[in-house]
Order: sequence, then structure tokens, then C-alpha cells
Amino acid sequence: MTFAQLALVCAVALLGPLLAVQRLARLPVVVGELAVGIALGATGFRVLDSTNSTFAFLAQVGFALVMLVAGSHVPLRDPALRAGALRGVARAVGIGALSVPVALVLAHLFGTGHTALYAVLLTSSSASLIMPALAGAPLSSRAMVEMVPQIALADAVSIVLLPLVIDPRHVARAAVGAVLVIAGGLVVFALLRTLERRGLRQRVHGVSEENGLAVELRSTLALLFALSAIATVMHVSIMLAGFAMGLALAGLGEPRRLSKQVFALTEGFFAPIFFVWLGSSLNLRELAQHPDAIGLGVALGLSAALVHGMMGFTGQPWPVALVTSAQLGVPVAAATLGTTLGVLHPAENTAILLGALVTVALTAALSGRVVTVARHGAPPQRVTPATG
Repeated sequence: MTFAQLALVCAVALLGPLLAVQRLARLPVVVGELAVGIALGATGFRVLDSTNSTFAFLAQVGFALVMLVAGSHVPLRDPALRAGALRGVARAVGIGALSVPVALVLAHLFGTGHTALYAVLLTSSSASLIMPALAGAPLSSRAMVEMVPQIALADAVSIVLLPLVIDPRHVARAAVGAVLVIAGGLVVFALLRTLERRGLRQRVHGVSEENGLAVELRSTLALLFALSAIATVMHVSIMLAGFAMGLALAGLGEPRRLSKQVFALTEGFFAPIFFVWLGSSLNLRELAQHPDAIGLGVALGLSAALVHGMMGFTGQPWPVALVTSAQLGVPVAAATLGTTLGVLHPAENTAILLGALVTVALTAALSGRVVTVARHGAPPQRVTPATG
């Protein structure tokens, strides 16, 4: 990859923010980034080569950081959001139960035999996609208080289960890898909590801020990449490494300065590279050669909306229920891991990502309604702002 190509990626990625701020439809930033990736990649003009090792590696760094940001935004310390945890968790479990028979039908209809994989895909949500799309929605409303724990649990469980179901032949290796990454996240949390209790973290924070050293950012990246290395060696998606690191920060309370630094690094550079790379890796031309894959992709997307939308019968507002079907990280990891391990059928990886795009489009269409529902919802109690 050359500097000219990198400049092109960064320039075209500006379409994402431009689409997000225009008034006709508030589209998630990733929609524009995916669109330019599709246009310039394997599907379109083939200017960008997703198989380029440098491009792919930078994209993987971006994926890890995107999941770190998503994990760090899980409100583990917020008492107001814990108030809706019971309903949120119950709905997540209900969606998981509904996903199994639907996945069984899809696997049978399309002859793939991937029931467990489809069940995980249908159950998953994407906090990294949903929360930015709902920017401006008050977290204190009942709908949001109940939704956030729901998507957080779906995110976490799906991330852990994916490596176990993607390749049943090596489930033991995947299980060990997932345990090692999760254990690594717990070690990071314990280390940071020890530093916090002894006052060392605050002292480092002060010295770093005063001298412009960015010590916390450097340390966070070192720990993140260490977890990612474990995940890579054990053939577990780095999505789990990023999310585990993010949860460790969320459990302790991420300092605002570190949060801003990580956000700037992620959203300003690595996340756009990842989403443009992802779009460029999609070869929608394959779908013409495998029309069944089109049906599978659309069926996965609509089925995800169906099982999540069923939570409307539990009192969850329908727009909110449908938006929770948004998925991105888990399908990306499934397509990437499945292709690497050679366990997917021809064009099935593209079909999985097509299904995710269906849910992204649904989220873009309904995000405005969800914000309206959240603004008119009654807050159960005040949300405590994050400290640090």
C-alpha cells in the first residue's frame, strides 16, 4: 500500500461524516465509509486491494480499536442503566431462544448446515453501530435504559460464542483461545484497579498530562495489541480482544483524556480505514454467480429484524426493538474467520456481510424514530455521568 492510496482512503472516508450530518436522513458514519469501499474495491473500480497485507493489517488494527471503543462505552458503572438490566437481559435471552429455530430453518433451506453460526449472527447486536447512530438520544429514557444492557449482553455473548461455533472441528482450540483472551482482559482490569487504588494511575495521569507524554494511550495500545496477539495465535477474532480491553476500561472508569485520545485515533484514522477496507473486500460480483447467496444474505438480515422485532410484544417500542437487530462486528468476524479457516461455502462470507448491511440500512432508516421515542420516554432515574 502506498501513501497515495492511503491518502485516497482517508479522503474518500470523509463521505461517512458528510452523510451523517446531512438533514434528509441521519445515516451512520460507517455507511458512507462502506459505500466508498464497495465502489473502489472488488465490487467496483478495483482501485483498492483488500488483500494487500499492509492495508489488511491496518484494517485489523482499526477493528480492534473499534471494538475497544464499543466495549469502553458499555455503562458498567452507571446505576441508572443497571435499573433496566433485568428487562434488557431477559429480552436478549429471548432473542437468543427465538434465533435457534429460525437459524435451523435457514441452514436447512440453503443447505449450509451452519445452524449454530446463524443463531449467533441473528442474536448479535452492534453497540459500535447503534450508539453512534442514536447520537442525541437521552440515555435516561426507559427505552434506552432497557436497550443498552440488551445490546451489550448480545454483543458480549455473541463475541464469545462466535469462535466456538464457526469451526466445530476445532472448538477446543477456540474455547481455550477465548478463555485466554477473556482472562487477559480480567488481568488488565485487576492491574488497572490496583494502580487506581494505590494512587499510581492518577499520578501517571497527572505527569502525562503535564508533560504531554500520552503514557496512558501508549499503555492502552500495548495491552490491546498484546490481547490481539493472543487472539491471533489462537485463531480467535481480535474483536474479542478489543471488546475485552474496552470492558476492562469501562469497569474501572476510562479517564476523559484517554477516552478522547482513543476516540480521536480510532474515528480519525483507523476506523475509517477498517470500514473502507471492509467495503473493498466485499465482492458483490460473486452474488451474481451464486444467486442463492443473495437469498441467504437477505434472509439473514430480515430474520435478524424479525427475531429482534418480536420484543415489541414485550413492551419495547417497535423502532427500538428493530434497531437492536443492527449487527456489524460479529458478521465481519464470522466472514473473516470463516474464510481464513475455509469452513464457509462459496460466497457465503459475502452473504453474511450482505445480511449485516440489511440491518445497517434498517438502523439508518429507523434511527430518527428511536431518538424521538427516547426523548419522549420517562426517565426511571437520573443517569450518573462518567467520571475520570
